[in-house]
Amino acid sequence: MSETMTAIAVEGGRGPAENLKAVSIPRPVPGPGQILIKVHAAGVNRPDIIQRLGAYAPPPGAPDTMGLEVAGEVVVAAGRWKVGDKVCALLGGGGYAEYAACDARHALPIPAGFDYVQAAALPETVFTVFANVFEHGSLKAGETVMIHGATSGIGTTAIQMAKAAGARVIATGRGAGKATEALKLGADLSVDVTTQDFAEVAKADGGVDVILDMVGGDYFAKGLASIRTGGRIVYIASQAGAEVTLPIFALMMKRAVITGSTLRPRDADEKARLTAAVEATVWPWIAAGKLTPQIDKTFPLAEAAAAHAYLEAGGHVGKVMLIAA
Repeated sequence: MSETMTAIAVEGGRGPAENLKAVSIPRPVPGPGQILIKVHAAGVNRPDIIQRLGAYAPPPGAPDTMGLEVAGEVVVAAGRWKVGDKVCALLGGGGYAEYAACDARHALPIPAGFDYVQAAALPETVFTVFANVFEHGSLKAGETVMIHGATSGIGTTAIQMAKAAGARVIATGRGAGKATEALKLGADLSVDVTTQDFAEVAKADGGVDVILDMVGGDYFAKGLASIRTGGRIVYIASQAGAEVTLPIFALMMKRAVITGSTLRPRDADEKARLTAAVEATVWPWIAAGKLTPQIDKTFPLAEAAAAHAYLEAGGHVGKVMLIAA
């Protein structure tokens, strides 16, 4: 194994997609309790774009390079993993590279029948949905969840996971084509927000129990109007605005819970707990055919700039992926 590797870095430390360049850097040396993965595929996610723009710094101890999820082969063993095992893993960073080191507790076996690209599409999205929809949002069988951005990587995963758990799904997105794609994935109702008011659709359907919101901005007031008494609104991003006006009396009348979280800054023990919970709950859904990652497009690792530009354009349905080997 070479002591150096190819990785993707941002020329100048921050900037537009075209600033992503292939560079040669030292191969990571795994620390105690860490495995080293020969990366075959890596996911491209919205937080990567935010990091590239200089607004989402890596947590302490994480690589400066981007990439929060990978799949590949273990080349340095630790924990329950041995050399040659095929795994997918959640990272604090460094996935856009030929090798990645990670806490052995944050890796999962590649599901039977999945290739590296499908497996690499799982960790960031599945962990995010599980933590926010099922833990913070407490979604239960028989309840209704509204999923904004339903054809994003997170959205396509959330639809399938909610249906696997026995929930009813109202999906929202921009454009008739995306509304149709959400229905194909199992959504019970799909709202084209360019022509329909999702709050009116939700109220006509009897309201929703949980909203997964990555939009923010003026979606908040409509979301509060959409939820039933005891409803929960869970934020994972704020692409349309990070500040909202909170009508406290309306919140009290609904007995609503407004919450949200990020995944990357959580400490290693919390991520290990979440990994175990995901393996116990979600991996059986995958084995039963209830969850399959939706891969929109793949790019070679060296074309990470094109992958970012494609994701930023917003026309994708599902995941955008990098192939490292």
